[in-house]
Amino acid sequence: MERVFRNRREAGEVLAGLLAGYRDRPDVVVLGLPRGGVPVAYEIARALHAPLDVMVVRKLGVPGHEELAMGAIASGGVQVVNEDVVRHLGLTPAVLSSVAAVEQQELARRELAYRGERPLVTIEGRTVILVDDGLATGSTMRAAVAALRRRHPARVVVAVPTAASETCEDLKQEVDDMVCAITPVPFYGVGEWYETFDQTRDEEVRDLLERASPALPRGGADRRDGM
Repeated sequence: MERVFRNRREAGEVLAGLLAGYRDRPDVVVLGLPRGGVPVAYEIARALHAPLDVMVVRKLGVPGHEELAMGAIASGGVQVVNEDVVRHLGLTPAVLSSVAAVEQQELARRELAYRGERPLVTIEGRTVILVDDGLATGSTMRAAVAALRRRHPARVVVAVPTAASETCEDLKQEVDDMVCAITPVPFYGVGEWYETFDQTRDEEVRDLLERASPALPRGGADRRDGM
């Protein structure tokens, strides 16, 4: 039986141990996928002494079955389509465009809510560790990777506590390093591998970004204040 994480914080601590080779490297930056990926990413950034930011991505859910991703969008006009889902369900370009338009509004809202007017941390020439709380189909992560590539990072690393085995293997072909702490079979879903998997609130995301900005000093104190 695969381990179950107590919460996102513990999942981040486990991942930080697996990413220890990136600790204290000035070229490393950690990006969390909001909302649930940010608490995981915070623990990683804190342990590696790296700056933390968010990479806003929105899943394009199938109408009526929103949990099923037909694609995803990310900052910078990036759109990734899950061709298998679209073809299998016979979804039209109009359906895709309609859902994308709605999600684009939410993406813009979150960009403003989490970062305000502050630009995304410098990506060019750096090693970027992209973090989420888990991967099922991987559509949102693929959109994040595609968006990042446009900013010319030196390396893209994806790190997640739990993922479907197939998704983890597929993404390995698209990034420079892939770290999946556990790949349970059968997978069921991301939330199955956490004891506590409450929805992360916008306020929590903002709070964690504020605590991590500027980047925690090397060897600095933990500023979670009762978290």
